[in-house]
Amino acid sequence: MARPAIVLRHLCCFVPTALLPAAGLWQNVRDSMFSRRIPTSLAPNLLSRARAKLRSIPHDLTQSNPTLCGIDYATDLLAPLSSPAGLAYDPDAQGLPSAREAVAREISRSGRTVDPGAIVLCASTSEAYSLLFRLLCDPGDAVLVPVPSYPLFEHLAALDGVRALAYPLDPGTGYDPDPGGIESAGARALVLVHPNNPTGTYVSPRAASEIVERCARLGIALIVDEVFHGYPLPPATAAPSFAGAEEVLTFTLGGLSKHLGLPQLKLAWIAVSGPGPGVREALERLSFIADQYLSVGTPVQLALPRLFREGAAVREAIAARCLANLRALEAEIARAPWITLVRPQGGWSAVLRFPNVVEEEPLVLALLEEDGVAVHPGYFFDFPEDGHLALSLLPAPPVFVEGVRRVLERIGREVKA
Repeated sequence: MARPAIVLRHLCCFVPTALLPAAGLWQNVRDSMFSRRIPTSLAPNLLSRARAKLRSIPHDLTQSNPTLCGIDYATDLLAPLSSPAGLAYDPDAQGLPSAREAVAREISRSGRTVDPGAIVLCASTSEAYSLLFRLLCDPGDAVLVPVPSYPLFEHLAALDGVRALAYPLDPGTGYDPDPGGIESAGARALVLVHPNNPTGTYVSPRAASEIVERCARLGIALIVDEVFHGYPLPPATAAPSFAGAEEVLTFTLGGLSKHLGLPQLKLAWIAVSGPGPGVREALERLSFIADQYLSVGTPVQLALPRLFREGAAVREAIAARCLANLRALEAEIARAPWITLVRPQGGWSAVLRFPNVVEEEPLVLALLEEDGVAVHPGYFFDFPEDGHLALSLLPAPPVFVEGVRRVLERIGREVKA
């Protein structure tokens, strides 16, 4: 059974004791006061508690924030945000036309054409999921989400009153989606992550064709998360984008957080495609939802054309870092026959497989507390069996290489014990 996946951080506020109800009374009213969309317990899990006790982690191989990994950012990269035009506020529910045109041009770099009028801007891909769940689902409806994959969908779905139903990615086919897993009755949408996180595997053209055909036949919309699409890891090449797909109603997601390594700017996009009547109605309804929030700031929208041009160097630096660390990882693994690399095709992460006679959680705790190395256990991503670790490819090379060596040495000792 999969164990809890999300490391939740939450704020504590201090309230005078006199204002707090008695503990017993509070327990009685709590369930009727708060929404069941939020987990009953927000207590940190075992690994979070272990990390909190450490003053520092010398080799943090879970770090996925590029702004903290020594990537070179031009000091004037954010200068376009200071345009005086940002002092005027004239919002558009879908996003400013100039910004949507910039996104359409950027998507065209992947070889796909998207109408700027079929793009909706939002603050993040997490918000994009929320908007789409509200667009496509009534409370209690279901969406299909991949496993193993990033452990966020269940929480995002629950916050919108939607059920997340898992469908498997098949390791025997390079973690392609299993088309048979999408036949669940009543699902309103299917989520694809292209390339997947953390396996780094693109949806193959064969699997994509079969999934599109099945979704069209079943009346299921596609939500395709392509935040890492622009980061192929040679010798692999990026599989075709789903943007502009016409066979089934499709919502393709991207954003500045990954595309330019700028998570602090809070701008993402949804590109809508599919049969014409469905696209028109989806855009009309999606615009209605977005108009209730207008979550994207004007300055970042005005700056977007320049950010795409001048931020390309950051994307290239991130891609070079990930590839260099991947090659170093491959070299280290070549000397450790007890480890197998799930070779990523794209993205910022890599997965290691090791004999499942070694338990994941004790291994990860020992690495953290005794070796100063942080890694993610496979169960965070709902791998169906023990014996997986996930590493970020973003850390500075000296940090990454020494961390990998300690991981391999620790697993080697455990396997031989």
